[in-house]
Amino acid sequence: MSAQKPVLLITGGAGFIGSNFLRYMHETYQNYHLVNLDKLTYAGNTANLDLLEGAVNYTFIEGDIADEQLVQRIFAKYDIHGVIHFAAESHVDRSIQDSKQFVQTNVLGTLTLLQVAKQDWEEKGVLKERRFHQISTDEVYGSLSAEGKFSEDTPYDPRNPYSASKAGANLLVKSFGYTYGMNIVISSSSNNYGPRQHTEKLIPTIISKALKLEEIPIYGDGKNIRDWLYVEDHCRGLDAIFHHAPPFSTYNIGGGNEVQNLEIAKTVCSLLDEIKPELLHENSLTSFQELITHTKDRLGHDRRYAVDDTKLRQDLGWEPQEALSTGLRKTVRWYVEQWEGVTAP
Repeated sequence: MSAQKPVLLITGGAGFIGSNFLRYMHETYQNYHLVNLDKLTYAGNTANLDLLEGAVNYTFIEGDIADEQLVQRIFAKYDIHGVIHFAAESHVDRSIQDSKQFVQTNVLGTLTLLQVAKQDWEEKGVLKERRFHQISTDEVYGSLSAEGKFSEDTPYDPRNPYSASKAGANLLVKSFGYTYGMNIVISSSSNNYGPRQHTEKLIPTIISKALKLEEIPIYGDGKNIRDWLYVEDHCRGLDAIFHHAPPFSTYNIGGGNEVQNLEIAKTVCSLLDEIKPELLHENSLTSFQELITHTKDRLGHDRRYAVDDTKLRQDLGWEPQEALSTGLRKTVRWYVEQWEGVTAP
């Protein structure tokens, strides 16, 4: 461990958003020692953090946030100044098939982190100074009709086991703030996209299927609407909230990009048409859009998400910097480069 640096515990740092955040923090701040606790499930990949390998102010620990003894050992070894909690089972389809692991990780794992942090910080007399930042999702709010947006005051109304487990975790975090006076903050973001996202998510699925010339599955009529947030913009928002938000506060982070799933698929395919025209010609296609197919709709499929992030913009001066058009182009190019690296002879 690098000497005299305050230590931040980042959970789930090998995942998509967590790894991007770790890279961002490593590049932005030199005064932190970053400890990454990750279970390395199918969605975690240490290759996401290759740039941090060997850094004196970075430590990776493989393990489960629900393992109380392990978490206690980490707090005993490192003087943890803050927790930024990404670790979660996060795929809705998987939660519908088997919800038990989602409760185990998202609810009980969060409870374990809260209990250990509370005890450690109480013993050191720093409970009100050291921060626990819970990373959440707009899915805890439920589904929207054609009008309106989720605000920080919107009641929770989760519609699937994944979002229910995240809502439960958020409520536990709030309870530790109100009951024990822990310095907690919660942030809920809209749909993230960008490099290094697992291929089970929508945009990587579209790219992966297209490059393999397989059918691109779109649930139902494809008119479900999501607000898309470039992951680096999310990281900057998390930075602002962790460092500057008042205790007990909640902030929404949105991208301001409401788009139907079918339109996202068509846009990504159009970008691939530009970037990989030779793949089209070799297979007698005029556009990758020809591969789009509609499948049976997901159970409990929320129709529309959109968050009002006015509070974050006004309080902390944050706003997204990446336009959806440029962010998608960067994302598609990154996956194409990875694909070519894997398939090249």
